[in-house]
Amino acid sequence: MQELQRFQESELEIVNEAVAIAEEVTSNAYKMSSAEWRGQHYDVKTLADLTPDEVVHGPFAQIIRYVGRKTETSLTSSEFDFYKICLQDYTILSALERFPDLGLFPFAVYIVSHELIHVIRFTKFLQAFDASAKEKILEEARVHEKTRAILRPAQIPGMRAVFDFYSAWQGPLEDLKDME
Repeated sequence: MQELQRFQESELEIVNEAVAIAEEVTSNAYKMSSAEWRGQHYDVKTLADLTPDEVVHGPFAQIIRYVGRKTETSLTSSEFDFYKICLQDYTILSALERFPDLGLFPFAVYIVSHELIHVIRFTKFLQAFDASAKEKILEEARVHEKTRAILRPAQIPGMRAVFDFYSAWQGPLEDLKDME
C-alpha cells in the first residue's frame, strides 16, 4: 500500500497557527470563556498521529468520538465524550495541488473551525453525533453556513478562495431537505 503524503515540518507550523486562529474565532463566536473552552474535550491531530482506523479517504477531516474517563476513577459516572479531530493531510495537500488559489493557512483555518463548530454543537446537544445520513447532510450545510459567518469578519488573507471552494454548500437548506 502506498504511503500517504503527510504535512512537512513547515506545513505543520502553518497548521498549528491555523488551529490557534480557528480556536480563537470559534470560541469568540460562541461567546465561550477561556474556562468553558478548556472544558471542551477534543484534540486536533494530523496523519502522523492517527491510527489506521482514523484515516479516511475523501474528507479533509473527520471527528471520532471516544469515551474518556479520568484515570483516578473506574466509575462510569466520570465518563465524558472526547472528540478527536483527525486532519487528513494527504487529502488537504491534494486539494492544494489541484486548486492553486487555495492557501494552506486559510484552508486549514476553515477546516478546523468547521470541525470545532461540530464539536461545540455535539457538546451543547444542538446536534446528535449519531444522526441519520440525511440529518448529517443537513448538519454539514448548517455548519458550513456557520463557518462562513464566523470567518467572514476575520478578514484572513486567502479566505475568499476558500469560500469559493466551498460555495456548493451555500444556499437554502430546502434543496437538501428533499434528499432521501
